[in-house]
Amino acid sequence: MAEPVKEALTARLERLASDLPGVETGTSYGAMALKVAGKMIACARSDDVVVLSMPLDEKEHFIEMAPDIYFETPHYHGWPAILVHAGAIDDEALRRRIAEAWQRRAPAKLRRAHRPEAASIPRE
Repeated sequence: MAEPVKEALTARLERLASDLPGVETGTSYGAMALKVAGKMIACARSDDVVVLSMPLDEKEHFIEMAPDIYFETPHYHGWPAILVHAGAIDDEALRRRIAEAWQRRAPAKLRRAHRPEAASIPRE
């Protein structure tokens, strides 16, 4: 990944997740990742590809709904994650996807602190 592009994508992901409690920047398989309670919610896979944690039953819907934004490769087939063309998704939609991943992966205590009604969302 080219360093300026990597830094820009990293900064974008961190900015979009900045209001979510307990999110930490770390790595996943050598790439920058956002994690909550040690669980990956988003990862900068390459210059323009973000990996987002997403349940398998939702993944197909997003790929069909917007194949220019959401996709998967054989490596991610059957895995609860979706690939996103970062340049094709606006900040509002990407922020929403990151928040949804956070809601599924964050411990109930963090979800309650952020939004009490979010504590009932099932975790992965």
